[in-house]
Amino acid sequence: MKRSPHRESLPACAVLLAGGRGTRFWPRSRMHTPKQLLNIAGHQTMLRATAARLHPLIPARNLWAVTNAEQAADVRRQLRGVPPAQILAEPVGRNTAAAIGLAAIHLVRAHGDALMVVLPSDSYVAQAARYRTLIRAALELARQPGHLVVFGIPPTRPETGYGYIELGSVAGKPRGVAAFAVRRFTEKPALSLAQRYASSGRYLWNAGMFFWRASSYLESLRAFLPSTHEALIRLLSVIGTPSYTRLLAKTYPRLENISVDYAVMEPATRLASPARVSVIPAKIGWSDIGSWAAVYELLAGKSRANVSPGPSFTLDASGNYFWCPRKMVAAIGVDNLVVVDTGDALLICARERSQEVGKIVKWLEEHKQKALL
Repeated sequence: MKRSPHRESLPACAVLLAGGRGTRFWPRSRMHTPKQLLNIAGHQTMLRATAARLHPLIPARNLWAVTNAEQAADVRRQLRGVPPAQILAEPVGRNTAAAIGLAAIHLVRAHGDALMVVLPSDSYVAQAARYRTLIRAALELARQPGHLVVFGIPPTRPETGYGYIELGSVAGKPRGVAAFAVRRFTEKPALSLAQRYASSGRYLWNAGMFFWRASSYLESLRAFLPSTHEALIRLLSVIGTPSYTRLLAKTYPRLENISVDYAVMEPATRLASPARVSVIPAKIGWSDIGSWAAVYELLAGKSRANVSPGPSFTLDASGNYFWCPRKMVAAIGVDNLVVVDTGDALLICARERSQEVGKIVKWLEEHKQKALL
């Protein structure tokens, strides 16, 4: 008797998206040492922490990463135990829709089909055990052909920097975990709208954590991004041959430069589509750690504390974040500063303005200060 497609044996593989630069973490984050390759929020790098919290649910042999050519060697070194061929290097950045598609064709080539756990490599999760429990539930839903699943983070504030997911009706309870149909995805709202979303109980933050079959994702690309789908299928046919590298370099720069949210998730809920989209509320102590201020908030044990990974002395100073691990830091009469010293550069900024650090990187690029990038 033919096995039901819902019950067939499929490997669960994690795809870590590890190609970003993290410009808001300058001067620590540089072209070759982006945020995910740094120990921003603990002793481990963000990438290693992301891989470690998946264990033992997803072993190293089932980990994949998509990065860029400049960072590929460092990603391989950090993900020891992961087969080097599973570190995929994009010749140019083409956003998340293409990056996930690249991983999907490799999984189809390796396994015929597979369950995909698609994760950013630079987020923080406090409750790792709960996180793995919810991943198991998400994979149960994602096993169904054509089903797209996303984690939604219950909002703790009216955040204007995140996309939101509007909850629909209950879609099921895989492994006893509530899942909801997605009514729609909405992009970063104005503050007044974010306040309504956060207080309504019907909206969740989109943390960029997705679950589906590789085949389901490729079918969604066929429906919503057909030229990218066609190019990736051509590439699939030469994986493992001498032609692969040449065709990748020729094909990849022509793919649409678009996020998976815009390319697949939004149209899947908006247009007539065979894809079904579900969200699982995930209260897991998540933070995207998007700025030095977010690092301070994560590490500060109490309100107004000063945070320093190295030796420090403070007098009439509060709410400061110091990263000068090889130097003694002494601060008198200053509040709510971020100070980051890397030897060749020193950042000093008001903590509340740390989102603007990316403007420094833009200025350095415009003035061709490559040594500081």
